[in-house]
Amino acid sequence: MPPRIAIPVPHSGDPDYAARALPQYEQAVAMAGGEPVAIPLDKSPGEVMKLMEKCDAILLPGSRADVNPETYDQARQSHTADADNKRYTVDALLLQDAYKMRKPVLGICYGLQMLNVHRSGTLVQHIPDYLSLPKRELVNHSAGRVVRLAHKVDIDSVSRLAEIIGTNQAGNSKLTIPVNSSHHQSADVIGHGLRVSARCTEDGIIEAVEGVSPDHFVLAVQWHPERSVEDDEPSRAIFRAFVEAARSSRKALAGRFDSV
Repeated sequence: MPPRIAIPVPHSGDPDYAARALPQYEQAVAMAGGEPVAIPLDKSPGEVMKLMEKCDAILLPGSRADVNPETYDQARQSHTADADNKRYTVDALLLQDAYKMRKPVLGICYGLQMLNVHRSGTLVQHIPDYLSLPKRELVNHSAGRVVRLAHKVDIDSVSRLAEIIGTNQAGNSKLTIPVNSSHHQSADVIGHGLRVSARCTEDGIIEAVEGVSPDHFVLAVQWHPERSVEDDEPSRAIFRAFVEAARSSRKALAGRFDSV
């Protein structure tokens, strides 16, 4: 039986966007050997947790929403999009369970931002306002699908992400890779138990964070590997590593409860 991966529906207020986005994450998980399980955003907390009990890991996808700045003690800025309270609540429940049960976590774009805030970190609410003028012109981080490869990221050579990318690039140990980009926010102050594992080569914006505990797979990237999984080996490697961690976690949890 493949490991079951919980994926919250990307947005509660934009069904067309959710219907376009969710299948990409589901396909990427299935390609890596996992079974995607969509988590509706209109269920009660108790119903969400019952669904999560049957899952081995969580994938937090992107969203058209932004995390409410009040959750990290900041006033909302003019470019910050409306929050999606239903998505936020479901994500928080899934993260609580994942950290309690040591289930693997993969965050993508908004998922990185949600993870960081959940761990008491903060966000850059609008990257152009954050960067100095010379750096502001180097990269369009919100390029979206019109630019297949928006910029490069430098990966920390001693990170989990480096292990995943480095061991899956045949004969290539270079730790700089090109990525797509569809975001206007990023992590700022890093949350408890997380560390920066990649930055944009051109302007230094944080592009990946990961957990510091070696026995708990927690990884989040600011780009969208689900969009490039069919033709990009590093993207496939991220999902393979995540699904394999979910498989290992399921075995560990089964052994734990069998011994009780």
